[in-house]
Amino acid sequence: MVSIILFAPLIGALIAGFGWRIITIKGAQWVTTGLLFLACLLSWITFLSHGPETQHIEILRWIESGSLSTSWGIRLDRLTSIMLIVVTTVSALVHLYSFGYMAHDDNFRDGEDSYRARFFAYLSFFTFAMLMLVTSDNLVQMFFGWEGVGVASYLLIGFYYRKPSANAAAMKAFIVNRVGDFGFALGIFGLFYLTDSIAFDDVFAAAPGLAETQLHFLWRDWNAANLLAFLLFVGAMGKSAQLILHTWLPDAMEGPTPVSALIHAATMVTAGVFLVCRMSPLMEYAPQAMAFVTFLGATTAFFAATVGLVQNDIKRVIAYSTCSQLGYMFVAAGVGVYSVAMFHLFTHAFFKAMLFLGAGSVIHGMHHEQDMRNYGNLRKKLPYTFWAMMIGTLAITGVGIPLTHIGFAGFLSKDAVIESAWAGTAGGYAFWMLVIAALMTSFYSWRLIFLTFYGEARGDKHTHDHAHESPTVMLVPLGVLALGAVFSGMIWYGSFFGDHNKVNAFFGIPAHAEASDHGATDTHGDAATSGAEEQHAALSDHADAGHADAGHGMAPEGAIFMAPDNHVMDEAHHAPTWVKISPFIAMIIGLLIALWFYIWNPAMPARTAATFGPLYNFLLNKWYFDEIYDFLFVRPALWIGKFFWKRGDQNTIDGGINGVAMGIIPFFTRLAGRAQSGYIFTYAFAMVIGIAVLVTWMTIGGGAE
Repeated sequence: MVSIILFAPLIGALIAGFGWRIITIKGAQWVTTGLLFLACLLSWITFLSHGPETQHIEILRWIESGSLSTSWGIRLDRLTSIMLIVVTTVSALVHLYSFGYMAHDDNFRDGEDSYRARFFAYLSFFTFAMLMLVTSDNLVQMFFGWEGVGVASYLLIGFYYRKPSANAAAMKAFIVNRVGDFGFALGIFGLFYLTDSIAFDDVFAAAPGLAETQLHFLWRDWNAANLLAFLLFVGAMGKSAQLILHTWLPDAMEGPTPVSALIHAATMVTAGVFLVCRMSPLMEYAPQAMAFVTFLGATTAFFAATVGLVQNDIKRVIAYSTCSQLGYMFVAAGVGVYSVAMFHLFTHAFFKAMLFLGAGSVIHGMHHEQDMRNYGNLRKKLPYTFWAMMIGTLAITGVGIPLTHIGFAGFLSKDAVIESAWAGTAGGYAFWMLVIAALMTSFYSWRLIFLTFYGEARGDKHTHDHAHESPTVMLVPLGVLALGAVFSGMIWYGSFFGDHNKVNAFFGIPAHAEASDHGATDTHGDAATSGAEEQHAALSDHADAGHADAGHGMAPEGAIFMAPDNHVMDEAHHAPTWVKISPFIAMIIGLLIALWFYIWNPAMPARTAATFGPLYNFLLNKWYFDEIYDFLFVRPALWIGKFFWKRGDQNTIDGGINGVAMGIIPFFTRLAGRAQSGYIFTYAFAMVIGIAVLVTWMTIGGGAE
């Protein structure tokens, strides 16, 4: 069944990409979409029926080189099954949505209808690459899926190939991700060097030994576990658009809106979070690296939220929102509560995909206008889209009943992240950054709703008069995603962040003590950590401190691993009341400010922007990261390239060849020409001189011998 889930999108991509002339363009659309819905159905069956145990399914032997022996296999555990439903559900709905959105694309000329078959083939190939990544049973297979996702994203972001901005955005995404992938590759090399294996179980078994091993890298010795965890996270930084390597994400909006939903909601950008959670047995032994993950995640959440406050393109607002929410996920993983990171990844997929597809519905209804300043009063023109966007906004801002488990999906998962951040950092930097980011998330999310659907109609009157609701084929995916945005948090809260025994059971973590984490303070955490302590002892006994036999240890059971001293989840459950209600208060404050600015006193935004001009421009220009990178990297690279072009290529190489061809050779040619007198005695004289020289040389040479 899992093999069908994995290969169904690949088959669809091949048929649509190479056989659309035979089955027609509509046939290509139906084949790819049908196979995705089949994969989606089987994924849900797998998720609901498989259970928490880990299953290994070998498909074929792959790379055999020296001690490197890899196979293409499927690792099926709870992490995999969660990602299967996230990827296939969103992808299937995006395929269906694209029927309407890509029906008549203005970016292509008449007679170029084949772009639709190509688009659906790219979508399916992207989905296959992502499934290959999340089902991988070793680091090499994961890296192949990782790079496959990068190629597919390049093709999709630059799908409108006639637009220079789309081509530039595709190149930017590809190049920035290669920077992160270089770190990821170094991490894989280091793990293979120390453990002589790239299989997950072998690496996990060697983790305690790696924590006690020094590895020389660059100019000094480093703790191996911390260094390798950091290098792997560099790969996650690129793929999940964390600060420093985030600049590609907003520009990726140049692709069609369904691409934005697929890349930015549930698939490509969450691969980094999945990687950190998958490598939890290593991450738990790398406290310095995880402190960096926590810090960078919190900083990214704050940074992206500040930029989202002032963006005017409806898709860019949601893109920066994605960047911010990914920061939340990394904070949860960084403090060691991997289940909560996956919880927010899971719920975020539903409401963020719905927001992107809802934005696409608005753009479609407004004839491809994306500037929110040209919207206004659209709730009656686009009623279904309005309610879908409203549900998504209620979910992302965290609307629910405080101190209960009743609320929209984002209310439960975001609160779980913030409570974990408070417990993991003792109420430090990460906690406050996330609370402030929650306030700003509420403001820019409601700003989007108020600018788009309320107030007076702005912009082109003709466009507003002809605004229309999207076709049913685009509205059905919004309705399905709305169910996830409303109910997914309440249904699965206990499995991801409830009683610790229940979380252990859900992720297949052994727990042998009968106790509840909601019990007395002096005993909380016993049930959670007893199994972890047994695993830790076994790992320490069997792992070989990062030697060639490290792979012969015993890998921890379960989809995630929490060290014996990791009590963050229990402490989060016992967080003070003010911590638990802080996200709700932040959400209310953000909503009130948005109401004040865009409903009660619409003159306030312009007045505030004028009053705080430098700050407004700083945020509008995205903290000037693009300008800084242009100064530090782009211009020097262009200067070096120009230098080698002018001095090296033109002056030296071309000049040298031209000098030989046009200077030296003609000179000797002229000399030789002068020797051609046409008189026989001249040639006879030259022959005599030649014979004399030859005899003299032979005489001298013979005498020397």
